[in-house]
Amino acid sequence: MLTRPEITDDRVIACLCDDFGLRIAKVTFLPIGADVNSAAFRVTADDGTPYFLKLRRGHFTEIAVAVPTFLHAQGIGAIMAPIATPTNQLWVHSGDFNWILYPYFEGRRGLEAALSKTRWIRLGESMKAVHTTVLPAGLARQMPREDYAPRCRRIVRAFHQQVCRSAYADPIAARLAAFWTMKSDEIECIVERADQLAQALQKRAVDLVMCHGDLHGGNVLVSANEELAIVDWDEPILAPKERDLMFVGGGVGGVWNQAQEAVWFYEGYGHAEVDPVALAYYRYERIVVDIAAYGERILGRRGSAEDREEGLRRFMNQFLPGNVAEIAHRSYPYPV
Repeated sequence: MLTRPEITDDRVIACLCDDFGLRIAKVTFLPIGADVNSAAFRVTADDGTPYFLKLRRGHFTEIAVAVPTFLHAQGIGAIMAPIATPTNQLWVHSGDFNWILYPYFEGRRGLEAALSKTRWIRLGESMKAVHTTVLPAGLARQMPREDYAPRCRRIVRAFHQQVCRSAYADPIAARLAAFWTMKSDEIECIVERADQLAQALQKRAVDLVMCHGDLHGGNVLVSANEELAIVDWDEPILAPKERDLMFVGGGVGGVWNQAQEAVWFYEGYGHAEVDPVALAYYRYERIVVDIAAYGERILGRRGSAEDREEGLRRFMNQFLPGNVAEIAHRSYPYPV
C-alpha cells in the first residue's frame, strides 16, 4: 500500500500498548509493497527499539503467522517470525485490519539491492531447509495444497473480453486498455500456455513440499553485513518445489534474471532435479496472477490513484525485454 490508510498515530500507539505491552514514541508509515490490502509502519519504542508493523485487511489465515513462527523455531534463522503478544497471540484484530508485529530488519529489499554470492548461497540453504521441513500434523492440515486452479486464468479471460469491447473514461484504466490491446495476442498465449501446462501437471503424481509461494526480490531483505531475511509469508502452500524455485532466474520485479545468480543459489540449495513443465507453469501462472490482480485494481478502481498508477507500471513492465514474459517464453518446454 503506497497511500497511508486512515489510521492515526495515536491509534497505532494505543493498540501496541494495549495488545503488545509496548510504549511507542514514534510511528512512521512506509509506502512500500504492491498489495493494496497491506500497510506497513516502522514504530519505535521509548527505549529506541524499532519494530515493523504490518496491517493486513481482507483475506487472512493463521498459517500466515504460524508457518514462519514454526520454521524460525526449527533453526532457519533467515525466516522472519512475528512477535507474540504477552498472551502468546501472533496477531491481533482491530478495526478493519489484522495487526502483526515483527523485529525491524535494517536493510534493503532484494528488488533494490543485488544479492552477493554469500547471500545467494544463504538463500539457497534457507530454502532447502524450508522445502525439507516436515510440518506438525495439525499445521499441515491447515495448509492449502496446489491444485493448479484456473481461477485467475478465468479472471484474465473475462478482463480480456471486457477490454476489447469497452471504452474507459478513467485515464489510468484507458491506458491499461490501450496497452492490453497492443499485447492482446501475447496475453492470450500466456493464459493458454498456463492452462496447457496446468493440465499436464494435474495428470502427474508429484511431491509436495513446504513453499513460501511468493519468493520474489521484494520479500527477501538484505543487510549491509550480509544478513538475510525472508518475509511476507502471507500465502504459504504445499506445492512442488518449483513453486519457489521458479523465482530464481524468473525475473519477477525485473530482478533475479542472471544465470550466475542461479548458480550461486544452487550452491546453497544443493542438487535438484527441476521439472521443466512445472517451472514453466509457475512462471506463466505468476504472470496470469499479476495480470488478474492489476486488472482488478485498475479496472475495478481499487486503492489510491498512486497505487493504481504503480499497478499499471508493474503491469507494463512484465513485457519489457528480459522481464517475466520473455523469460517464461524461454522456459516453455514444448516445441512452438
